[in-house]
Amino acid sequence: SKDESGFAAPPLVSRGVAVVAVGYDTAPKGHMDAMVLQVRRSLAFLVERYSGIRGIYLCGHSAGAHLAAMVLSTDWTEYGVAPDIKGAVLVSGVYDLEPILHTYVNDALNMSREVAQRNSPMLCVTPAAPAAAACEVLVAVAQHDSPEFRRQSQEYGQALRTAGWSVSLLDLAGVDHFDIIEKLSEESYVLTQVGEELLSSL
Repeated sequence: SKDESGFAAPPLVSRGVAVVAVGYDTAPKGHMDAMVLQVRRSLAFLVERYSGIRGIYLCGHSAGAHLAAMVLSTDWTEYGVAPDIKGAVLVSGVYDLEPILHTYVNDALNMSREVAQRNSPMLCVTPAAPAAAACEVLVAVAQHDSPEFRRQSQEYGQALRTAGWSVSLLDLAGVDHFDIIEKLSEESYVLTQVGEELLSSL
């Protein structure tokens, strides 16, 4: 939840970065279409509310990486805004929802094949527009993530690259699906440093 995401803020706030943790209705209350819409609307709200924003960086882990990736595929003309998304850090994400249809996870999500397809970032990759071509996307995966997480990270990163996005893949040794993100509170952690390098372009 957004309430548990504050641990990643101190290294960024200490550098003058405003950090916003976005909340959304989780399953079973939230439907997948609604979750994606809520996160997109949150970004539109921030852009409208804070006109002085000098660039937006997305960061998400696991389901959050999925939602951040869906934000990258947004047609912003529908929202009447043009967010200046300069970078995205996608950590141990799910980019193809169809395999979930056959697991217990879908008991709560209750997705049909159509819902899974239209909310799969892998199937929503669009050719990078001029503004998007300057967006730096980091796809990070843990050494001890499951083979499926690792496969999807590789394939999604490659799909973005093929579409003209600027993509780096970071395979982090010695971490699993959870501590890959929990270590973001540490200044010396490689993912923290990479994030700060992305922000240095501001």
